[in-house]
Amino acid sequence: MSATIIDGKAFAADIRGRVAEQVAALKADHGITPGLAVVLVGSDAASEVYVRSKGRMTVEVGMESFEHRLPEETSEADLLSLVAQLNADPAVHGILVQLPLPGHMNSDAVINAIDPAKDVDGFHISNVGLLGTGQKAMVPCTPLGCLMMLREHLGDMSGKEAVVIGRSNIVGKPMAHLLLGESCTVSIAHSRTKDIADVVRRADIVVAAVGRPKMVRGDWIKPGATVIDVGINRVEAEGGKTRLVGDVDFDAAREVAGAITPVPGGVGPMTIACLLANTLTAACRANGLPEPEGLTV
Repeated sequence: MSATIIDGKAFAADIRGRVAEQVAALKADHGITPGLAVVLVGSDAASEVYVRSKGRMTVEVGMESFEHRLPEETSEADLLSLVAQLNADPAVHGILVQLPLPGHMNSDAVINAIDPAKDVDGFHISNVGLLGTGQKAMVPCTPLGCLMMLREHLGDMSGKEAVVIGRSNIVGKPMAHLLLGESCTVSIAHSRTKDIADVVRRADIVVAAVGRPKMVRGDWIKPGATVIDVGINRVEAEGGKTRLVGDVDFDAAREVAGAITPVPGGVGPMTIACLLANTLTAACRANGLPEPEGLTV
């Protein structure tokens, strides 16, 4: 029996709808319009597309969108000066500096210059520490989206075995902390893990975020497990074209798993939806208001 397909596009649309409703209420009841500032340095094609999508969706949910496009040769000092201005701007509740930055810039220094309360990417060292110690933090968008889908599909995850494949600061590590917060028994597997297939076979929940196409095979999956595939890999297809695949061999895994996210159309759409949710959360916190219902950890 094939697995249930977890539709990330539909889930993300629902999240954006809930954000829009709560933004409208925030405006009507308190006169507050959440604002998201996105900074893009240079002209990376993929980043350009992503920034345009962020701007469009920010406006669609009723928020203010502030875009700052800087040339490739911008100095790190000038970028830090812009970040300081955005930190001080009361109309800006969320700040996102699009990565990767040009090679002459120190990404860590730039990210850690953002006010942690406005760090809607959840990458500031303060937010990393807060999440790691189980305190209230801004949570990175992709792991937050994964957690929302898992909660919706599984409900109570207490006691379940979870394996996160990948140990990046952006997905793997924060995902593990979030699953620990749900009282899962969590393992992190990576390139040095011995007998990785056996480690994965124990898991009731598998989150694959390693960046290797179809690395996770169908026979690695425990029957009935829930599989969240974060990978987005472009591979060659027939006719000289390319197509997107995940880190999981979807066709094989879906015959074993209980539920699985597809690629594309799974985790990907959740990232921007959770960015908008984080911006709303930041606006509520900045004004001493209750956090948005159903959109935070």
